[in-house]
Amino acid sequence: MQHICVVEDLHKYYKVGEVVVKALRGVNLRIREADFAVIVGPSGSGKSTLLNILGGMDTPTSGRVLYKGEDIIKYDETRLTAYRRHEVGFVFQLYNLMSFLTARENVDLATELVRDKALPSCEVLASVGLSDRANHFPSQLSGGEQQRVAIARVVAKRPGVLLCDEPTGALDYETGKGILSLLRDINRTYNTTVVLITHNVAIARMADQVFRMRSGDIVESTRNSSPASAEDIEW
Repeated sequence: MQHICVVEDLHKYYKVGEVVVKALRGVNLRIREADFAVIVGPSGSGKSTLLNILGGMDTPTSGRVLYKGEDIIKYDETRLTAYRRHEVGFVFQLYNLMSFLTARENVDLATELVRDKALPSCEVLASVGLSDRANHFPSQLSGGEQQRVAIARVVAKRPGVLLCDEPTGALDYETGKGILSLLRDINRTYNTTVVLITHNVAIARMADQVFRMRSGDIVESTRNSSPASAEDIEW
């Protein structure tokens, strides 16, 4: 199986006053194409820093990040912008929807950036179970529905990799499980590689591949031979 993302000896240091914080300490990982990968670790372990570097939103102090064989760290700003626009989709804990646009318009706004390969907004809204809410504004939607719109928005771009930063963190238990189930469905329906970071170790049971982080490094990497469904995990 081909690896879509390969991280080699990744370091990230930054200064807070006179103190040097070592956010990443020589991270190495390989993520297979079309996998559902979960990176789990406590707060401060470096998960978000790693995810932001994978997404081209931050730069490392040293190391390589290969996406489909190309080192994105060497990209100039034009190529990096194209990478973020066409290859990466972000799902955050907060939904970041445009409050003055309907659900459909929020999705359409994203597809304007990638017209040549975008999925129709009606198709992706149907895939997340929101066909009947397409003309509603974010203020008229529940938290779970807003997160579904946010997922539809990035899926419509048909990204190669979907990066999810604690996507269930602001949701109640049942709604959170619904979002996890949806992300797994997106992974399987569109063969989209999903990389999800979380402090919730229970979520690791549904992953194809699990990376455990501690103190800025990957301390364990395992594969699940029989990933659990979102409905079967509890926390």
